Amino acid sequence: MRAVLAGATLVGLAMILRRPFPRGWRTWLTLGIVGIGATSLGFLGMFHAAEFVSPGLATVIANAQPLLAAILGVVWLGERLPKVGWVGLSIGFMGILVIALPQLLDGGQEGSAIGFAYIVLAAVGVTISNVAIKSIAGKVDGLFAMGLQLLIGSAPLAFAALALEDQNAIQWNAVFTASLLGLALFGSALVYWLWFSVLEAVELNRAIVFSFLVPIFGLSIGALFFGERLSGIQFSGIALVILGIVFVNLKGTRRSQGR
Repeated sequence: MRAVLAGATLVGLAMILRRPFPRGWRTWLTLGIVGIGATSLGFLGMFHAAEFVSPGLATVIANAQPLLAAILGVVWLGERLPKVGWVGLSIGFMGILVIALPQLLDGGQEGSAIGFAYIVLAAVGVTISNVAIKSIAGKVDGLFAMGLQLLIGSAPLAFAALALEDQNAIQWNAVFTASLLGLALFGSALVYWLWFSVLEAVELNRAIVFSFLVPIFGLSIGALFFGERLSGIQFSGIALVILGIVFVNLKGTRRSQGR
């Protein structure tokens, strides 16, 4: 429902503003890739991962996707990544693994492994979608592009929900409706449109680096609102992630100075 509402809102707004409708099979193929990756796999992985791992940890592992996106940016988009950038990516990925290690090795290893698999599924989907978005950014209208990918990606989720989920489990009330609208309009529609707008102006490697800050915020929110306690190992992982961010930012600084 969240993706459908968000997608319908963006498409409706694009139609009201008379934005150009996407054309060409390559464009629609790319929109399909974005929809399946970001919406279908992204939403599926993150929502089900929450059943097995803590919110803060889920956020951290899922946001390994900037590392993967940078690699695909080089392979798919032809973006250049100097050695210092690769060092930063390696250090950041090590930090992600260090943070995830305690829960993967504890007594609930099976549940953690399933949760980890869901998060990796989401991360891979979002990674591929980010590269696909960058490939069409500036070539199609952002409102239509992001609205249509949300609608495309919501279709498999809707079929799966109708077949596998208990429809009576939803309790329609003011709180649920407000939460749904907030997540759909601000957490999905607005966020995707803003992200598309950023990628229209900035290369993927430069834009995606700011996502490295999200895991730190995720752990902080988990500690503040869910009572999660951070171990020394997790603090070490955070330090590695921050160090990786610094190295990737050095890459951007050096490139800017060289121009």
